[in-house]
This record gives sequence, structure tokens and C-alpha cells, in this order.
Amino acid sequence: MYQLIRSKHGDKNSIQQRQAGELEYLVFPKLEETGAVKHLFTTRTGGVSSGIYATMNLSFSRGDDPLNVMENYRRIGEVLGTDPEHMVASRQTHTTNIHAVTEKDCGNGIGRASSYEDIDGLVTDVPGIALVTYYADCVPLYFVDPVHRAIGLAHSGWRGTVAGMAACMVLYMQEHFHSRPEELVTAIGPSICADCYEIGEDVAEQFRGHFPEKVLQKGKTPGKYQLDLWQANRSILLNAGVLPEHIAVTDVCTCHNPEYLFSHRASHGQRGNLAAFLMLKNNS
Repeated sequence: MYQLIRSKHGDKNSIQQRQAGELEYLVFPKLEETGAVKHLFTTRTGGVSSGIYATMNLSFSRGDDPLNVMENYRRIGEVLGTDPEHMVASRQTHTTNIHAVTEKDCGNGIGRASSYEDIDGLVTDVPGIALVTYYADCVPLYFVDPVHRAIGLAHSGWRGTVAGMAACMVLYMQEHFHSRPEELVTAIGPSICADCYEIGEDVAEQFRGHFPEKVLQKGKTPGKYQLDLWQANRSILLNAGVLPEHIAVTDVCTCHNPEYLFSHRASHGQRGNLAAFLMLKNNS
């Protein structure tokens, strides 16, 4: 199994490696402990794609052979106990738009063309449908309501973070599923860490004053800053009413592990996509 390089940021042991044959993936014990869901975050291992997409690329839009991508989905489906026909994909454009998934959405963006645009968050209370969102440095956000049996999955880069995507998801689940923030169990997934994420003054200004000071630190070069998206999203979740003991913050950075995880910054854009999967279990 690949030896992960773990960041000094995040929560130690918040995320663990699992293996199914050659396929390695990551899980949050905190989400598993709810007993309500199946979930994972993919790595680059165990797929059939090649070249810059090697091997577990889940993107149909970056130039990979679609047949290889579909086989990769099938292999992930085997781990989750489902298939691509029961998966629903986002259509990410760095918004805070959220879509409530039902049975009619099954296969959307995977087995068939997407029927919607500009969707960075997915929620559902339908068991057996796997929500899917995509990453190569941005932040995956997982939401599980084990009381009202509802789930959510969101993509949050710096634009989504500064716009409060995590809070938007909490509010949406409150309104649609009667979820209570203090009952939600959440996770902030593998993405770029503060040590690797250098930004300019234009981005820093949008965070300054709206987040705890530790989220933004002076950069390694003059006029630059290091942005901690993990702690920014944790702060948003806390302000939205999620309990601190119900938030798992990864310590796995995509940019620190480019042979194992796709990183846009580390690869200079020559890469495939990782994906987060989250599925509500059947009551039985």
C-alpha cells in the first residue's frame, strides 16, 4: 500500500487507506461510525486509464478514453456494492448551487449526459444512489444526517469556500430533510493543504476579515499568502451549527502525494480527476 505523506494540518488519523485488490481508496472512520452510509475518496490506483490519467481517472471531460473511464466507475461500484447506473454526478463550475437527487437522476453525468449545469452540491434521502463529485486539489465536503437519513456531497474550491458552500449545504439539508446542524456528521476530504496553496492578494483579500486569522498566513514569496482551505471550511461548518466532534478534517494533501492523488497544481494541469462517492444505505 502507498505510504501517504501526511500534512501537519488537519486531524491525525481522520482518514484511512483501504484496499480492494489493486484498488486503494480513502475513508473517514467518523462517517463509517454512523452506520448510515457507504463512502470513499478515490486514489490514482486500481483503474485502467493510462498516461497522464493513470490509472483511476473518473473524468469524461479531460480527454481520456470514455470506455476506460466507465470501467473505472464499474470498479468503484464493486467496492460500494452498486453500479454506474445508480450513480449521479455533479456539474461543477465553482458555484454554491445544490441539486436534490431522486431516482430519475440515476446515471446522470456518467451513463448519460448531464441534464443540469452549474451544480457543485448534491443531496439525497434516497438509499442506494451514489452521489459523485470531482477533485484535483479542491475540497470535498461530506454530510451525513443519520437521524433523518439524508446525505450531501459538495465541491468547494476557494470560490466555493469564500461563498460559504458548507453553510449552504447545511441550510439546504435543514430545509429539505429537516436536518439539525448538531446532528450532522461531516468530513473535509483530501485536497491541497495550506503549505502548498499559495495565493495572491486578490484572493487573500476575499478571505481577510471573514475567517480566523490562522486561515491566511504570509506566503513564501513577497506579496503571496498561504491559504488553509481545510480550516476555512471547518470554521464555516462550526458557524453553521455543526458540532466540533462531528467534523473530520483530513490530513492528506493532494499536492504532497501527486503519484497517488491527482493534483492540478503539482501536475500543471496534466491530469485526470479523483472523485468522492457517498451513498445512503438501505434500511435493511
